Amino acid sequence: MRVALLQITSSDDPAANLQMVTGMIADAVAQGAEFIATPEVTNCVSASRAHQAEVLRTEAEDATLAGLRNAAKRHGVWLLIGSVALKSDPPEERFANRSFLIGPDGAIVARYDKMHMFDVQVSEAETYRESSGYAPGNQAVLADTPLGKFGLTICYDVRFAYLYRALAQAGAQILTVPAAFSPGTGPMHWEPLLKARAIETGCFVIAPAQTGTHSAEVGRQRTTYGHSMVISPWGEVLCDAKMAPGVHIVDLDLDEVAQARHKIPSLQHDISFKGPE
Repeated sequence: MRVALLQITSSDDPAANLQMVTGMIADAVAQGAEFIATPEVTNCVSASRAHQAEVLRTEAEDATLAGLRNAAKRHGVWLLIGSVALKSDPPEERFANRSFLIGPDGAIVARYDKMHMFDVQVSEAETYRESSGYAPGNQAVLADTPLGKFGLTICYDVRFAYLYRALAQAGAQILTVPAAFSPGTGPMHWEPLLKARAIETGCFVIAPAQTGTHSAEVGRQRTTYGHSMVISPWGEVLCDAKMAPGVHIVDLDLDEVAQARHKIPSLQHDISFKGPE
């Protein structure tokens, strides 16, 4: 399977971001990609809740989702929309951070709402309270496709190993971790966490990421770490996109999943134990 990761620097203008991404999808298709993945919040990177309330739409009305579904159908490819920020259906007033797996006919095959909220204080200058603006999901999602079985996750989820173990034990061969990762934690945590999730599950990990400084018409600019990655089931880094935006192509052999799990069958070695006192 030929995979394309789109490393992008989304602004807070959804229309401009859609135009950018559809052009990159065409580029990826020209390079033979069968599966294309975009990062978290592909449609809008914004630190302003007021601006988000103005420009975001519900799933049924979102132009980015519609445009990317059309692109997948036009090119006949599988597309992971890492996530789009959406208005939730009432009575929920907070937004949704939702990942979509789109089939080559443009249909939505699976959707996943980010479960773990990024509520952290990385430093005095870098604080996030994602749960103040976004409602967490509560459902793990596995998608069975002709390309393989995909377990869908988003960004901060990567720190919660139990989610990935559950997805792998349910049959996942490929784990997706689209992200807009913090530059405060990225240099120390991003690659080790992705490697750990791959090694402990025997899965490929596909992690397309936002990168650089994101232009903003309203509010402060955000900065993200970049380094979109693909990790093999044995823990090998197959792709590190560094910081530059662009299309990054990787060929995957799913036989490596079975090989890694045969060597280290740890998914079958769970035991019951008593908690610490």
